[in-house]
Amino acid sequence: MENSLKKYDPIMFKRDLIAALTLFVMLIPQGMAYAMLAGLPPVMGLYAATVPLFVYALVGSSKHLSIGPVAITSLLVFSGVSVYAEPGSSVYITYVIVLAFMVGGLQLLFGLFKWGVIVKFIPHSVLNGYTSAAAIVIGISQLNHLLGMDTGNYLQVHFLLFEVFSRINEIHLLTLAVGLGSILLLILVKKFTPKLPNALVAVFLSTIVVASFRLEGHQLQVIGDVPSGFPGFFVPELTIETVMMLTPMALTIALLGSMESLSIGKAIAKKENYEINPNREFTALGLSNIVGSFFSSFPVNGSFSRTAVNHQAGGATQLTAVMTGIFVLITVTFFTSAFYYIPNAALAAIIIVAVYKLIDFPEMKRLFLVKRFEGWIWVTTFMTTLFIGIQWGIIVGAIFTLLLIIRKSAKPEIVQLGYVEREKTFRDISRYPEAITAKKVRILRVDSSLHFANVAFLDEKLKGLSDVEEAEWLILDMSGVNDIDSVSIQRLEEVIEYFRKRQITMLFSNMKGSIRDTVYKVGWKEKYSEQCNHLTLEQLLREKGLRSYFDPAFNYISSSKERVHDYII
Repeated sequence: MENSLKKYDPIMFKRDLIAALTLFVMLIPQGMAYAMLAGLPPVMGLYAATVPLFVYALVGSSKHLSIGPVAITSLLVFSGVSVYAEPGSSVYITYVIVLAFMVGGLQLLFGLFKWGVIVKFIPHSVLNGYTSAAAIVIGISQLNHLLGMDTGNYLQVHFLLFEVFSRINEIHLLTLAVGLGSILLLILVKKFTPKLPNALVAVFLSTIVVASFRLEGHQLQVIGDVPSGFPGFFVPELTIETVMMLTPMALTIALLGSMESLSIGKAIAKKENYEINPNREFTALGLSNIVGSFFSSFPVNGSFSRTAVNHQAGGATQLTAVMTGIFVLITVTFFTSAFYYIPNAALAAIIIVAVYKLIDFPEMKRLFLVKRFEGWIWVTTFMTTLFIGIQWGIIVGAIFTLLLIIRKSAKPEIVQLGYVEREKTFRDISRYPEAITAKKVRILRVDSSLHFANVAFLDEKLKGLSDVEEAEWLILDMSGVNDIDSVSIQRLEEVIEYFRKRQITMLFSNMKGSIRDTVYKVGWKEKYSEQCNHLTLEQLLREKGLRSYFDPAFNYISSSKERVHDYII
């Protein structure tokens, strides 16, 4: 923050103040709604919007990132802790605060040991599929507040929907009316007066209606009494049993929360021409969660929507977060009595409207169009999150990605090359049907590094070449091979001998220096000097007197019937 304040002036203060007020009116209803989503008393959402903001402002590298309660983190908290305790109970709240401390501890470790790079191992397709499914789960999980019925603590969509339909006769019509009215109001305000904070408008108007007509006396659920004042210093009670129990969820929240924070932080930083330090962001988020847990905060991270609003509202420095936290602190201390008549249905409506934008089916279509491989990863992650459990989505998605990568690497692409006259070079004949090939000289290119898991595939393809008995020369272009292991070298030696017995000379071209260094270590310089001393394909063909086989005039005179066009192996 020091660098941001060196050139601080009244204009920047005004920008920060306006942005802070804008974020404040968003945070009050959102914070309470997301606390409710996490199975916590609504006021804890306000606790999470104070101390963590101050800590991040001191340590973070982003000038615009708005941290605090967010929907997906709140749902993860609920899914991870509700298994062990009844939501809203004192034991549940204790577990959540311990979880916040553990999330912060993991993020701090990632930052201090510079392990921020770990987030790069979770691909975009996994994160996008997970977020889309989680948004649906979040929306459906709010039906209990929207319909005024008990749908249980399920986080699998099919179970939630089954509960809703099996209890459809229990719908509380007044609650439904308030909820649907709030959703309609949120959409209309956003559409026709986008500068107004639609969440605050919905909460304010619904509260006025409830208080005016005393609707809480008609079985409409409201927030009720909210303790005033800020909670005292509280040290999370860590036990080995609790730590072991919460570690999987703490790791998931730490990684996912950091990825979301980094992605939105980097996007805004790029627009404003400054750099984000990933490891410093891990450290800042970690300290925010650790210190926040001492003041009854649940896990927090960067918010996509609030960060975008902060930027659009003109926020210039981290002082925006400090001012926002101060405004929330004042509200918690003096004005909690105003929250009594806020209907739960209105808070549920805020969550539903906020998360529907995270459902990204167009991205799934784009991934299938660009790379089916990534499309299937998206679908697998999405379906797992939706039907098996939100805590399994990223894990299964990452494992599925790894399996697909292994499967793909086990079958390297091998293409036959032919001479393209108009380009004066050798190309893949499946892409250039006019390329000239020859029966006596087969040229293949390997487009992958060779290792123990894929060299058997290469072996099979080479030995299974069509019309290979008619060839006298088999040339392997190694320009696409960046690495090779000892097992692959041994298998290539066997292939060389296999073709030698059949009076076919196998040669290699375009071997990179690192590959030559490796094969020389096992004696190829003495055993197979002829095989690996050709730097380029053209050099090899001319040295062996094979270039004429690919000359258009030679091929025309020797009759087109003798030419063979093989396709991708």
